[in-house]
Amino acid sequence: MSDIDAALSSPSGDQFATQAASPSAGKPAVISHAIADREELYLAYMPFLLNGGIFVPCHRDDELGDEVFLLLSLPGDEHRYPVAGHIVWITPPGANRIEGIGVHFPADETGARLRRRIEDLLGTMLTSDRPTHTL
Repeated sequence: MSDIDAALSSPSGDQFATQAASPSAGKPAVISHAIADREELYLAYMPFLLNGGIFVPCHRDDELGDEVFLLLSLPGDEHRYPVAGHIVWITPPGANRIEGIGVHFPADETGARLRRRIEDLLGTMLTSDRPTHTL
């Protein structure tokens, strides 16, 4: 069973789980992340990125530019959104924010569809000036 098949078959009820592919295999890491509610989605969404993105709280040894395969579950949505993206943000341990990575959505229909879905869910929350996990 591939890393992606394993992640797809795992339960989506976990807040987040990570499974790293073997670095020597050159495969992207597979990350499964479930966002529980709109507030958590607001804190994680990265609208300032060209294609949108999402912050994933986790403890990982990744570098900027690393490719990841994200399986994202959104609040009130049974669908799991598969996204091949790149790490564009890292909040390290010991920072005054939650540790984790920011994943930039791809510049394709998959990324655009996910960005639209997130922005539909957030609605007027998008105009808030409250802090998020990244800014």
